[in-house]
Amino acid sequence: MTVEYSGKGDPARSLALLWRTSERVSRKGKPELNVDRIVRAAIDVADTEGLQALSMRRVAERLGVGTMSLYTYVPGKPELFDVMLDTVYGETAKPEDVPGGWRGRLEQIARENWALYLRHPWLLQVAANRPVLGPNVTAKYDYELRAVDGIGLSDVEMDSVITLITGFVHGTARGAVEAAQAESETGMTDEQWWAAHAPFLSRIADADRYPVAARVGQSAGEALNAAYSPEHAFEFGLQRVLDGIETLVNSRAA
Repeated sequence: MTVEYSGKGDPARSLALLWRTSERVSRKGKPELNVDRIVRAAIDVADTEGLQALSMRRVAERLGVGTMSLYTYVPGKPELFDVMLDTVYGETAKPEDVPGGWRGRLEQIARENWALYLRHPWLLQVAANRPVLGPNVTAKYDYELRAVDGIGLSDVEMDSVITLITGFVHGTARGAVEAAQAESETGMTDEQWWAAHAPFLSRIADADRYPVAARVGQSAGEALNAAYSPEHAFEFGLQRVLDGIETLVNSRAA
């Protein structure tokens, strides 16, 4: 999977575009273009065709305008990419009243991030070590930190807890997206794949030689109705991550 990096554009131009400090308006007689419309078209390209298809030319084609007309509003693809990221990160809900205390708040955050990755799978191709310094990303980070503010953790621990939650979601969402794409990429459903391999399983699935694998594999397969369930991995893993965080919180209160 190709990895894309944010923050590759000119810092001054990217920040001006992210915070809309200097946006040009369309001239009379020209197609009604603006930054938001261009960004939305770029997100649509990434959603429907994949990040590898994203280019200024492809965005212009989707908008029905000449490629050069985009440069009136967006300096280039790197800056456009940063705004795409900031825009989709603004989609996560930020309710103020979430039941269940800090644990309920973190669970809500995890589910919002999970849904975001499933809506925009290309986000999983973005390296997260250089965050986009835009208004939506900043608001999202602030909201997520407030979920654990005032529960006895240090500022560094608060940041680490959010990193743990979002990192867990990122990993499980990658598995969910890969599972969803497997059929279209291979031309074979999971059921067809297992049916094709079934005649050979008896030769390698030796319960005497691999007793634990045979027992557990059968139990998991029957319970999940599949060799792997992204939804189960998310639900089971999220509760275990929250259990670990609860141990930390309790230790600070002791």
